[in-house]
Amino acid sequence: MKRRTLLTQSATVAAWAAVPLAVSQSALAQGKKNAIVLGMALEPPGLDPTAGAAAAIAEIVQYNVLETLTKINSDGKVTPLLAESWEVSPDLKTYTFKLRKGVKFQNGEPFTAQNVKFSFDRAGGEKSTNKDKRTFANLGVQVIDDYTVVLLNKEIDPDLPFILGQATAVIVDPKSADTNATKPVGTGPYKLESWAKGSSVVLTKWEGFRNPGQAKLNKVTFRFISDPAAQAAALLSGDVDAFPRAATRIVPQFKNNPQFQVILGGSRAKTILAINSKKKPLDDPRVRRAILSAIDRKAVIDGAADGFGTPIGSHYVPGAEGFVDTTGVNPYNVEKAKQLLAEAGVKTPLELTMTLPPPPYSRQGGEVIVSQLAKIGITVKTQNVEWAQWLSNTYGGPNNYDLTIISHVEPFDLGNYAKPGYYWGYQSKAFNDLFDKIKATGNAKDRAKLLGDAQKLLAADAANGFLFQPQFPTIAKKEVKGLWKDMPIFCNDLSLLSWG
Repeated sequence: MKRRTLLTQSATVAAWAAVPLAVSQSALAQGKKNAIVLGMALEPPGLDPTAGAAAAIAEIVQYNVLETLTKINSDGKVTPLLAESWEVSPDLKTYTFKLRKGVKFQNGEPFTAQNVKFSFDRAGGEKSTNKDKRTFANLGVQVIDDYTVVLLNKEIDPDLPFILGQATAVIVDPKSADTNATKPVGTGPYKLESWAKGSSVVLTKWEGFRNPGQAKLNKVTFRFISDPAAQAAALLSGDVDAFPRAATRIVPQFKNNPQFQVILGGSRAKTILAINSKKKPLDDPRVRRAILSAIDRKAVIDGAADGFGTPIGSHYVPGAEGFVDTTGVNPYNVEKAKQLLAEAGVKTPLELTMTLPPPPYSRQGGEVIVSQLAKIGITVKTQNVEWAQWLSNTYGGPNNYDLTIISHVEPFDLGNYAKPGYYWGYQSKAFNDLFDKIKATGNAKDRAKLLGDAQKLLAADAANGFLFQPQFPTIAKKEVKGLWKDMPIFCNDLSLLSWG
């Protein structure tokens, strides 16, 4: 069997939302070692990862309620899940998957190749709102028998097994697909028990799962707490047992506390100052370069992420395939920034608005950047919005904004810059042609060089304000076992969790 597990270019955006502190649920986890309470900074807008871009959706349902053909592990490797195995044709366009037998959905329906065809046809269909719609639209799905399915890809994509392990590729049942946003039905070891909007989601072990012993916990409660001080209070009081991707600001409180563990690992996230290139004068690359030249990334990392980050110069991070260091393309240089604005004919003060969603890295980072841009004559007014507003007005809808700060958390999502109508409005035929070559190149060495060229092009165009690769801490009680260290994707793999 031949497997390719290169990482993928795919698109997502980090989901951040402010929510009220829930009522104490410490009793659920205290004294009962078959239950746990996890903290989340953001509440998802729904529970169907095929219908929305919010990473918080997958944090609850991926691999827990809803499953995929393949599985992405914490080390980034891809292993079988609903598929037992797969073979790839020499031209990298045909994938034959052998499916796991004896699998049922939580509504009692059997899992077969027909579910795979339905799910992928739906994901790539005309009415699809799947953020990876383009990927699925390029797939032809052939059902050979109940447990064999062939995918015919219009493009060469050696990353397909990785893509099929992401939340956008979950396999759903036709009878429940339309209501998965509020009542997700999957093949996973946990099922939805309840969702108290603004407070918590409760999952319970599904007794009908094919491997009853896989899930060690009977109940998992997700509590939504965006405020850093409230996150710390919930952990210290015992209301929350573990907080993956906790606010960096609270880490010092727990580092030397023997009752807790602090796990620091890598991520493939990119925190950026997104620039709306559809708006004047931001459509001028010289103006965008001026903005980048006015930004001291080190100061932003200290202010936005308490030092937990690595500077980046393009939409790519160290450790990724083909990474090149582009931080020297638009270095911090206030005088150069002023010169670029003058060359672009911009009269100062230039007034802009910065839209900031709730997470601390955005609000705190916004304060730093406002101060830095003021030094070159750009006056920035900040507008704090809730996550739902950001999704509908900044990321979606009319894209009515100038600047915004957000983390894009998918491993590789350069393809966003080739998407027509994407929220930052960047358009470049040169980049589109280059990205087409990347998608069509199977040779790893050649592909890595092209990826480097793409990073350099985006940096030269100042397509966005590339800030830093964040480091996401997990804070948990000492006894909690099985938490992911590294985060190639945002996921809470509940079947690994237990009390030690």
